Amino acid sequence: MTQTIALNTESIYRLDLSPLAAWANEVEAGRFVAEDFEQAIAFAIEFEREPTDPRELSEIPEVRLWFVRLEATYPWMPLFLDWKSELARYVAMLVPHEFHPTEGIQFNPEALEIFLMRKVFELSIWLQRAELPHQARMMAFAKMLGYDLDSDFFELLDC
Repeated sequence: MTQTIALNTESIYRLDLSPLAAWANEVEAGRFVAEDFEQAIAFAIEFEREPTDPRELSEIPEVRLWFVRLEATYPWMPLFLDWKSELARYVAMLVPHEFHPTEGIQFNPEALEIFLMRKVFELSIWLQRAELPHQARMMAFAKMLGYDLDSDFFELLDC
């Protein structure tokens, strides 16, 4: 079941992660189940701005900075996001991109690749430390971002 984390303008300006602290503390204590992966968290972001401001939330520096802090504090967060509705937005907060009217979001390819590989390394280590399988989950994660990882790649990680 997805838990919605409400973020408001004040918490974003203050770089306040407390709206999800109780839940995150449970994860860090190892109190989660595999069923939480890919579906546990969604964000409801209410950020005040001028009615004429055309920017997407991921184009607002203050919102992006909050997500940078989130990523630095809880680097395992992508594992618990609702991948269908939240993963692309989460990545957009951290990876340079452009919006196109017909094609939607277009990530900078090199930046996305660097982000993806860093997360694959980081999350694989985290999953292994939690004694959870990592290969299939990381292959699915990469696929959600448009990449195919060969299973041979993971032999390098398991050395």
